Amino acid sequence: MGTMTSPPQRWARAERLDAARTLDALQEVTGVRLTLEGPCPGGQVGTAYVRRPDGGRSVLKWRPHSRAADLEAGPLTVSRVMRHAGCPAPDTELVAQVGHAVVMVQELLPGAKIDHLDHDSLVRALELNRLQAGRLAGHPGVPAAELFLRQDGPGYCLHEPLRRHGRRSAALEHRVAAIGAAHPDRLVGDDAVHMDFHPGNLLAAGGAITGVVDWDGAARGDHRFDLVTLRFGVHGGGADPGVTRHLDTVLDEVPEDVLRPAWAHMSLRMVDWAIRHFAPSDVEHWLDLAEQRLN
Repeated sequence: MGTMTSPPQRWARAERLDAARTLDALQEVTGVRLTLEGPCPGGQVGTAYVRRPDGGRSVLKWRPHSRAADLEAGPLTVSRVMRHAGCPAPDTELVAQVGHAVVMVQELLPGAKIDHLDHDSLVRALELNRLQAGRLAGHPGVPAAELFLRQDGPGYCLHEPLRRHGRRSAALEHRVAAIGAAHPDRLVGDDAVHMDFHPGNLLAAGGAITGVVDWDGAARGDHRFDLVTLRFGVHGGGADPGVTRHLDTVLDEVPEDVLRPAWAHMSLRMVDWAIRHFAPSDVEHWLDLAEQRLN
């Protein structure tokens, strides 16, 4: 493996939610005063628990450098369609443009995030994934999900960190770009795609999945993309070994023209994120998985 050619702190990190300031700005825009209770567990950018004027609890979310109209046309429409189809997606209670960011207040669903995916949870996750098939056929205005195999994404899926980190990551970036040159830049299909379908975004209680959260990047495409995301989400002990093998078997049946670009996208996403935010050992962790289907 090549040595690092630039220190991790050189790379820009993701912006984080400042919940107190966001609530103040939200009140200025909407007149609604919410009380901050504290951060939600997990997540890389930040969400927070808030209390509404009526005493109920909700979740504060924040998407920087976004437009409310774009979220309404895409992710919010997708989550609403899936909610009506029976998926336990949260209702969106308030949306506001606050400067460059979109601030959302969403329903607080019951349950806790899944830390370890067992067989029963995987079966239910696969059922929910199948529920996404064809759901956007009647919603042509929802944009197709974009893959960032040849160019940088908006704050993630950056290529330069992989090129500069070391020989192994640079070789991966080269393969990702080559796959991008051979496939469309956007997912094909009329399915709902969550785009971040990992155990941390699945809530469970009493042995049942009670919530699928964080639809901020949801779009149109092939629902099987989310199974690749789920596989990355259980890498390194996030599931029973038998569960991982079962999921790998499911992925083996996905056509290469769907699986390969999806795997390349997730490989780029996770390796880039690790380079910019975590230790070199974390980078190796994601390279190990990325190379399983791209070598």
